[in-house]
Amino acid sequence: MPRFFLDTNIVAYADDLDAPGKQAIALELLARAYGESAGVLSLQVLQEYFVTATRKLGVAPADARRKVELLSRLELVRLDAQDLLAAIDLQGLHGFSFWDALIIQAALLAQCTVLYSDDLQPGFRLGALQVVNPFLENPRPGR
Repeated sequence: MPRFFLDTNIVAYADDLDAPGKQAIALELLARAYGESAGVLSLQVLQEYFVTATRKLGVAPADARRKVELLSRLELVRLDAQDLLAAIDLQGLHGFSFWDALIIQAALLAQCTVLYSDDLQPGFRLGALQVVNPFLENPRPGR
């Protein structure tokens, strides 16, 4: 089963009542993540989700905490110092923001083939990893 990584924005859209189309797609991806045991997150995603949910989406902190608890049941990537250095190198080589480079490094470390994000350039490849924006028409990897 191909593994996929969910960027923070995908997880946050699952709670965004102002974007029902994106919310439906995000919920579908989360259902796949749990149902297929193929979804991967990082601690960074959980941290960013909590801040986004409580500050921008108006989710009550207790509810956001419960969601973090549920999300943490997916496979979690924990980066170490070597991964941090690799992310810094990715930032320098490809011009990503530092935070995006950490997300990419986590997806690479987890050996994911797809990184779902609407922040990164769709179609970008790094090794076996491909960035896919699930909100675009025909968002399947390889297209």
